[in-house]
Amino acid sequence: MGKRRQNKQLFTTLSKKQKKHLKEFGEEHPFHDDVNKRPEKTEIVELPSSPERSDTDPDELEEEEEPEQKTAYQKLLSTLTHPSSNIQSEGDESSDEDEKEEEDELEVEEEEEVPGESDSGEDGGEEAPSVGEEEVAEAGGGEEEAGDEEFVDKEHESEFCLETNFMGEGEQKEAENAAKHEDIFLQHLDTELDEDDVRNITSGSKSKTQITWPKLGTLFCMNPLKKFGPTGLYKEPNLPVFHKLLESSWKDLNQTLNPKGGAEEISPLQLELLTLMGSYKDLYYPEMCPVKQGPQVRSVYCLHVLNHVLKANSQVLAHNAKQKEQKTLKNMARAEPRDELRDQGLTRPKVLILVPIRGIALQVVHTLISLLETKGKKIMVSNKKKFKVEYGEDPDERPPSLHRPEDYNAIFSGNVDDHFRIGVSILKGSMRLYAPFYSSDIIITSPLGLRTVLGAEGEHKRDFDFLSSIELLVVDQADVFLMQNWEHVLHVMKHMNLQPLDSHGVDFSRVRMWNLNNWAQHYRQTMVFSSIQEPQINNILTKHCSNYRGQVAVKNMPKTGSICQVLVQLPHVFQMFKSDSFIDHDARFRFFVDKVLPQYWDSVMSHTLIYIPSYFDFVRLRNYMKKQEMNFASICEYSSKSEVSRARHFFQKGERQFLLFTERFHFYKRYTIKGIQNVIFYGLPSFPHFYSEVCNMLAAGNQSEEASWTCTVLYSRYDAHKLAAICGAQRAGQMVSSNKTVHLFVTGEEGTTS
Repeated sequence: MGKRRQNKQLFTTLSKKQKKHLKEFGEEHPFHDDVNKRPEKTEIVELPSSPERSDTDPDELEEEEEPEQKTAYQKLLSTLTHPSSNIQSEGDESSDEDEKEEEDELEVEEEEEVPGESDSGEDGGEEAPSVGEEEVAEAGGGEEEAGDEEFVDKEHESEFCLETNFMGEGEQKEAENAAKHEDIFLQHLDTELDEDDVRNITSGSKSKTQITWPKLGTLFCMNPLKKFGPTGLYKEPNLPVFHKLLESSWKDLNQTLNPKGGAEEISPLQLELLTLMGSYKDLYYPEMCPVKQGPQVRSVYCLHVLNHVLKANSQVLAHNAKQKEQKTLKNMARAEPRDELRDQGLTRPKVLILVPIRGIALQVVHTLISLLETKGKKIMVSNKKKFKVEYGEDPDERPPSLHRPEDYNAIFSGNVDDHFRIGVSILKGSMRLYAPFYSSDIIITSPLGLRTVLGAEGEHKRDFDFLSSIELLVVDQADVFLMQNWEHVLHVMKHMNLQPLDSHGVDFSRVRMWNLNNWAQHYRQTMVFSSIQEPQINNILTKHCSNYRGQVAVKNMPKTGSICQVLVQLPHVFQMFKSDSFIDHDARFRFFVDKVLPQYWDSVMSHTLIYIPSYFDFVRLRNYMKKQEMNFASICEYSSKSEVSRARHFFQKGERQFLLFTERFHFYKRYTIKGIQNVIFYGLPSFPHFYSEVCNMLAAGNQSEEASWTCTVLYSRYDAHKLAAICGAQRAGQMVSSNKTVHLFVTGEEGTTS
């Protein structure tokens, strides 16, 4: 027992970084090794005039313990041999609060021990990442990288180098035969634009058409150039030409979704998406539910990405062999004139995949591997074991079985770390993980992980040249990026396809002319997937994408909204306020303070929860209530576990009249707030199902009568999309265009009435 208690004390004295390193590698970092267990005092040493003699140490006790007298030079060295103690003490003081929060997560039973809180055990042990942790990781990212260098695979550089590898004669003939077929891949990259075309693309004038497909529904097609016509009606799948390595495996696309059972057939939705992706038009699909469509859509874009990379690399290898053959004939008098072999960009990376967490990156890599493994034949994947350790889920760190919705479990399953980046190179059916960016074909990263590399203006150490020749951009689960930090996504988009500052050893004779003309952004295909329609997400395609082949956006208006999923009998009062723009926060604040809040000042209207989507609005409203000395509590994504527990307890017992509640906190935690009698939606939720989830909280542990419950919702005419997702498209249109500013809906057992 003494040894176990001693080990426990040693573990509690470690800092947060030391604990993380101890869990990952089974030992402490060498930087924190304490070579001399005896605590050593700081010595101030004065060097004498003669190096042969040294001054005596004023501390006589230390001189008696050492048999030999140290020189001044040795004493100076001794002060430099133990830097860990001072640094560790400073680190422990700075990260004291973080360690307490981590200990709270490890001790599930002690998370919310508040008297009268009956569901403390239910919500304990949550390990979903909060936005506060994301900001801390962003601020400390540079320190971690400075101390521990990021692993980069340099051992397999020659095996995956495009310049030094060649294609065999048989493979070269197959590549030439494939090039003779009408392949949209070659048509897309070999198309040469002129300055008039570029002027038409950048002017913003586009021809717009609307069509309907069987599974995708309504498609809005925009084309900047008339010679590349709009997408036609869907008659049969117009699939792209697949690389020879994918000819037999692409039909087993859904094998990764059910690895134990048989492979499911490709669904009609996947065939329609694959047809649109193969046209190399920009794609916006806002109906990617993480539970149902998420895995299927992810498999489809992985197939498209892999097909593009294999074709591009095969073309380079074939041209390498052809160029080698031409060099052998250059001394002959009647040698054929040399053709221009332009098949590359200014840098090698061709595909950028943005995913929110490591668990999704693990799924993407596993899908790519399964597509390359034909007929049970395993492929060589370098650093696969290290990748599984860093991106897989540790069984010891799994949270307890909590009652959470399906979409929550689908998003936060596996490793939920949001600070990562990894390069992947693929050549001749082999895969290399942790490849350097300039030797990679695919870069899989989170916006935060890439932001730390891109840097900002004025920073000395920054790099964005590897994004200069990106041909495919995939934004997976863009709605989750809204809950993390949308500024990181915009920062990445601003650095896409810029002219590189260095040549990086490129052979300019092989670079395509449109890359040299700095027109790469007009050849980039952008695919954005989300579960909601949001103007900020749509802004990516309208402001940061200029594909010469046009864009296709799926826009289906919901017939029934999420208000139909409210199970409690509750009157819903929708109040419309006048607003001049989408970001007019002042108009919303003044309307709430002048018209809505005075109705709830009476003590009879207690137990009022105020749902606030924006953190900036939350801060503004919190400061106003503090100034007015109102009786309220607040919960946001930056609140500690103890603050959340106290706020929930005081609100349930009626000691706090109001509870401010942010949307991002609900997204990451999904706690059930008990004791609610009145709900105010300061703004419409970004996720429509959040509306029904919050309304249904009124039935959780509430002993008051249903007749006294109320729900008030604020909206403007710029909230039409969110309003349609909650009330339905037809009702939302009537509410926005109506002269009335107040609309009432009643939900209950008999259905929704208005």
